[in-house]
Amino acid sequence: MKIKDILNKKGSDVISVPDDSMVYDAIALMADKNIGALVVMCQGSMCGIVSERDYRNKIILKGRHSKDTPVRDIMTRQVMCVTEDYELHECMRIMSEKKIRHLPVIDDKRNVTGMISIGDIVKAIIDEQKSEINDLRNYITSGYPG
Repeated sequence: MKIKDILNKKGSDVISVPDDSMVYDAIALMADKNIGALVVMCQGSMCGIVSERDYRNKIILKGRHSKDTPVRDIMTRQVMCVTEDYELHECMRIMSEKKIRHLPVIDDKRNVTGMISIGDIVKAIIDEQKSEINDLRNYITSGYPG
């Protein structure tokens, strides 16, 4: 299974904020959309990603104020990305090795076309395994050709 299969099921909406947005507004948007990360845009292109982890580590634990700190001050600038042709297991390996929970999906022009989370990948793998189990169960319990 590939990333394009996940995006076809869940949709490819990309929720983003400009880099000059205040962290408070970004966190409120994440809460409203029930997501854990946002793409950060600078002049129409992705320049970073901001996550709940960035908020925890760079605002809460540093005693900063989210209402007067711009997203650009806490965003992750070195963003690992994938394309729609990546296999799920490869994305799982990347996320595990890099200790990240979100991967922007980009096209050949580096435009963001979607976002996947570790939860999306785990759900897709579980669904794939359930389907395989059902196929095997049906094969085993079906009668012999007679």
